[in-house]
This record gives sequence, structure tokens and C-alpha cells, in this order.
Amino acid sequence: MGSEGERAPAPAPAPAPGDPRALRRDCQHRIFVNRSLALEKIKCFGFDMDYTLAMYKSPDYEELAFALLLEHLVSIGYPHEILAYKYDPTFPTRGLVFDALYGNLLKVDSHGNLLVCAHGFRFLKGAEILHYYPNKFIQRDDMKRFHILNTLFNLTEAHLYACLVDFFTNCSRYVNCDTGYKHGNLFMSFRSMFQDVREAMDSVHLSGCLKEKTLENLEKYVVKDPRVPLLLSRMKEVGKVFLATNSDYNYTDAIMSYLFDFSDGDKAETPQRPWRSYFDLIVVDTRKPLFFAEGTVLRQVNTDTGKLRIGTYTGPLQHCAVYSGGSSDVVCDLLGVKGKDILYMGDHIFGDILKSKKRQGWRTFLVVPELARELQVWTEKSELFEELRSLDLFLAELYQHLDSGSSERPDISSIKRRIQKVTHEMDMCYGKMGSLFRCGSRQTLFANQLMRYADLYAASFINFLYYPFSYLFRAPPVLMAHESTVEHGRLDVGEAGTALAPWLAQHGHPGQQVGGRGLRSRRAEESQHQQPDAGGVLCPLSPPPPFQVAGVRRDSSGEEEDDGEA
Repeated sequence: MGSEGERAPAPAPAPAPGDPRALRRDCQHRIFVNRSLALEKIKCFGFDMDYTLAMYKSPDYEELAFALLLEHLVSIGYPHEILAYKYDPTFPTRGLVFDALYGNLLKVDSHGNLLVCAHGFRFLKGAEILHYYPNKFIQRDDMKRFHILNTLFNLTEAHLYACLVDFFTNCSRYVNCDTGYKHGNLFMSFRSMFQDVREAMDSVHLSGCLKEKTLENLEKYVVKDPRVPLLLSRMKEVGKVFLATNSDYNYTDAIMSYLFDFSDGDKAETPQRPWRSYFDLIVVDTRKPLFFAEGTVLRQVNTDTGKLRIGTYTGPLQHCAVYSGGSSDVVCDLLGVKGKDILYMGDHIFGDILKSKKRQGWRTFLVVPELARELQVWTEKSELFEELRSLDLFLAELYQHLDSGSSERPDISSIKRRIQKVTHEMDMCYGKMGSLFRCGSRQTLFANQLMRYADLYAASFINFLYYPFSYLFRAPPVLMAHESTVEHGRLDVGEAGTALAPWLAQHGHPGQQVGGRGLRSRRAEESQHQQPDAGGVLCPLSPPPPFQVAGVRRDSSGEEEDDGEA
């Protein structure tokens, strides 16, 4: 995630001349699009802090949190032997579900169908899975039993559940039961184990011990990137910028001061200045996701002492002031913006992205640090996915000439075994729990939530540095199953240019149409010679949809629509 030593994805073969892929940016710099968004229409950029502005180094940070969790559990009576466990970054992934009834870690798709099931570090197969889940399916809306571990902070929690189940399952002092463990007259259910771990998580974060350890060695635990001040200064030139974090002011001030301090010889591309000057509004103690609903009382922070001023703040926005609590409605009022004027960036699919999207209509950007590793594997092991596609085609050929009157039953057992083997081999390339986004050709719950709620996503928000603020992010067309069976001829770049000649003669080259105001117009001119992404982005050499001109869609009546969502 934030590891400096992480190996970059192997470069893909250079696309041939005329291939639209030649227009795409380097994969490490790309921003991926689920819903179209005209960056020029964004008036306000919002940020979370933890794992967004402040990226924690992996696995050092997770190892620290894991050790503190174990110490807390031992302090409340868990056996000292559990201290022998160490955090293994290859085991957990985000988006897992913990079953508090049977103590299993599950990987599921968006419908609740099981993809992977592990009891401790033992992965269950066939009959074992059916013993717990007769339909290989779970009711995800049973929130008392099934708990989704979606955040980067949850990685240590997921690994801890596996460690505890592994310990008690293999410890001779305890008798294994379906729903927990017996020790004499005592019974410890998986539900009580879940509650203990959750309380340990709360204690480690709320007591401040994790923050204290982090601040003692910022260089070890926090990634410092000189591009952060540069990007925020550019954003502030074209719009408003705010910070909304659940962290308290003292911790926020320490982390942000470190991120923006380059007086020790580190090379920064902007002049040194206080971190608060990069923001129009700073809100701490937001208590997201409550922040996106009714919120809490808005209070002003005394930045000299870190203490809160008495009473609810009701005045206008003050320059470089810091506030505590409040709500997303208060942010809009103070900054004078409405929902779709805001692009909010965070790492939490629920607390940052889902709630800001559903309750406020904010445009959303999800930070997915795992993308670097995912893209690396996707590039290096593409032949495995191609083999899965070939096996699907082979199955189709076996059944091609059979219908409801056929008595022949092709033997596909060997093909099914090969599909399972290739799927497992693909998963193991990502880690012991497989990819964050898929299991073979099936997408995970996390992937579905990302596509549903995040308008844009990338490994880091810093990728905005590589796009002009006049950019139009265009979502690629998503084909339904019946549409994907119809072949449509593709124009290469040269053919597209020829086909567009009449349109270009009438409307002018899109690269010459500089929209926006002030600095945006100047930046648009400067960016004419940059290469936009091909798939999913309107660019001079890709044919526009009917009646569509540079970010404005017209229907046959001539009415203009917003470029993004309906």
C-alpha cells in the first residue's frame, strides 16, 4: 500500500501505431472512471486524512497496530501464547466478511455467494463449506452476524480473527464447537470473540496508543511525498479545498505538519508555508459516517492549545480556522457550494464514499492503494485470465450443436477442474485471500461497491497531478450480457480521424475548445499536447457520441444535459 519498496508493475508491450491504447497514460498515473465527471465543473475538492492525504507505510503500520491489539487482548485475559503471532501482509485483503456465528472469514460477491471460506488459516472446501452454508450463500443484511471488513484499518482486524481461531482450534485446552470453544465450565463464542476484538480496535484507536507510537517515528510509519503540497496548491488556484477527518486536532496537526514540512532538505516543488494555508476549511472530529447525516455540534478549535471553544460556532468561515464536528451540510453552507460541486476523496468505501454519495450527492474519488499490486499481477499474469476465457469458449463449443432434444451429455468434469485450478492459481498471485476485486472471473463485493459508489478511483489522489483541471473523465460503456454478444466493428485511430473530418470542420478541433475560466483556460491551452486516455475519455481522436460536443450532451430536441450523470 504505502510501501516505498513495492515493485512497480512490469511495463506492458508498447501498443502498435493506430491502437487507441497509445493514448492512455502510464497505468501508475491513471485515474479510472466509473461515472463521467467534468473536472472543470468541480468547485470544491474535499479530503479525508488517514490513508488519503496521509498514507501509512505497509506493512510497518499494520504490524504496529497488530501488536497493540494482541497486547490489549492479553490484558483482558486472553492467553499469553497469542503474542507469538505476527502480522502476515499476504493473508488478509479488504472486503472480507467475518461470520460471528461460526468464526469464518468469507469472501463473497455482491449477492452474498461464497467465493472463499477460511476457518483460521485453513481454507474450507466443498463438503466443509456446505456444512456451514448449505447454499454457499449468506444473507448480507444480517448485520448482527455478518460484519464487512472494508477499511485499510480492518486488515489487522481480519488477520487477528484468523489468528485467534487458529490458536483456539489447535490448543488442546479447548474443545472445538461449531459456534465457539469450551474450556471447563466456560464457553467462548465466536460472537464474544468478535466483540472483544472490536473493543480492542476501539481502545487502540481511541486511547491514543496507536497515534502516540506513530508520532514517535513518523518517518517509519508515514509516507512523505513532496508532490502533495504542489497538487493542493494547484487545486486551491482553481477551486476551494477542505479537509474533513475523524482524527482529533492534535494528531491531525502533527501528521499534516510532517507531510508539509520540507525544511530538512527534502525537495518540495512549492515554497514552504503552514499546512493550514492549503485549505479553505478544516474540520476534525467529524465522526463519519454520522457527519454525512445529522452530524454533531460545530465547535471552533483553539489551535494554540488544541482545546475546543465553548458553544456552537454560528459565524462565517474564517481563514485558516479549524473546526470540530459539524456535518456535510455545514461544510456546504460555509463554503457556499452544493452537492455536485464537491469532489470528495477518501479510502473508506462506507464512511467516505457511500454515505457522501447517497446522502449528499457529492462526487466521489476512492483511494485504493492496493491497485499498484493488482495492476502488477493483472499485467504479469494476464495469460491466466486468457486461459479462463479460452476454457469458457471450449465449453460453448461442446454445447453449440445441442438443444433440448439432445440426449448427449458432454463430460465437462476435466474442464471444471481446470477452471478451478486456474482460478486458484490466479488468486494465489495476489495473496492468500486472492484479489481485492475478483475470484477468477467473478467480481467481489468490494469491487461491486467500488463501481457503484465511486465515480473515480486510483491508487492515490496524487494522480490528479497528471491531468489538467479542464479534463473530462468519460466512463467506458458497460455492456449488458445480451449487448456483449453483438459484434461492433472498431475504428482505429486513423479511421476515427477520417470519420470525424466533417464534424471537425463544423465544430473545430476539441483540443482548441478551451472551456472554463481564468487559470483553467490557460491550463487547458497548456494541456493540448498532452495525451488523454483513450478508453472512456472524450479526446480529439475518439469519435464522439451523437450530438455530443466537448462535455455537453444534446438530445434531439437540442436541450443540454450535464456531461456526467443524468
